[in-house]
Amino acid sequence: MLYLLIKAVISAAIIVAISEIGKRSPGFAALVASLPLVSVLGMVWLWRDTKDTARLSEHSAATFWYVLPSLPMFLVIPWLLGKGVPFYGALALGSGLTIALYFLMAFVAPKLGVNLGN
Repeated sequence: MLYLLIKAVISAAIIVAISEIGKRSPGFAALVASLPLVSVLGMVWLWRDTKDTARLSEHSAATFWYVLPSLPMFLVIPWLLGKGVPFYGALALGSGLTIALYFLMAFVAPKLGVNLGN
């Protein structure tokens, strides 16, 4: 139970740090947010919990493929905001696009021979 709490606190601290950095320097916060810290922590926790190289390899490769559908959101949201769409509307539309692209990736990737670990 303590281990789970430690994982949660470290993961949450990253999110809090990014939001606090963003108050002072949006660009630097974006840099920190773009670092694969959560993915690396996830891999560390997975390795510590399982020591399973095949599972970790599969997880890492699938993470790469699932990052791709999330990238357009980071272009759509600022574009929508620039067009006067309120923040929560832009966030909802960007998130909706990402969800649709995730489903598309889950459907198309296996047809292209990409294993997403499903």
